[in-house]
Amino acid sequence: MGNMGTEIIAFIFTISGWILISSTIPTDYWKVSSVDGTVITTATFWSNLWKTCVTDSTGVSNCKDFPSMLALDAYIQVCRGLMISAVCLGFFGAILALVGMKCTKIGGSETTKARITCLCGLHFILSGICSLTACSLYAHRITSEFFDPLFVKQKFELGAALFIGWAGSVLSILGGFIFCFSMSEGFIIREYSYNGATSFISKRTKITAMGKSPATPRKDPPDQSFSGRQFERNAYV
Repeated sequence: MGNMGTEIIAFIFTISGWILISSTIPTDYWKVSSVDGTVITTATFWSNLWKTCVTDSTGVSNCKDFPSMLALDAYIQVCRGLMISAVCLGFFGAILALVGMKCTKIGGSETTKARITCLCGLHFILSGICSLTACSLYAHRITSEFFDPLFVKQKFELGAALFIGWAGSVLSILGGFIFCFSMSEGFIIREYSYNGATSFISKRTKITAMGKSPATPRKDPPDQSFSGRQFERNAYV
């Protein structure tokens, strides 16, 4: 029962992390910068993995998609690939979790379900690592440009999407490790039970070998009254 509860907690963590990771891809604010006027903010510049935009003080946004994937910076291409890989790994991990968890009726024997659960945990761990790497790489580029005194172009700050991606990555990695731990705990319990049964059988075998049969059937003594009556009848004859 405890093992099943652990798997449910891990499933909640991993699905929550996968949802957060998936939501970062269409999120607008990966990096953000603003131009301040005397009283109000005159313009806000923001960018994500797909486009760059500017929003004026009236709330009107003008966006421009990145023209060509081959003309993009290398770090944006890498972040795109890592985020898409993270979403795909999390999707297949969720399917494996539904098959391998003990609270479901599919998946086969306990050993097969334990192996599927371990594979599910590895998928979520890899998903979290991919998302964590993408967000960290993007944030490193922003911070390096921000603190570079020779960088003369517009400087940006970290957007909300990066923090959401980091949170989802931590949840996915944590839930994946819990899935792997629940599998190893099940193997330890089954191994202990098997060793206990083996020692009990070997003890019975040892007692039998020493001449002490554990369960010898007991025979009732013959009926003495019946034998006495039969002897007296033969004597009269």
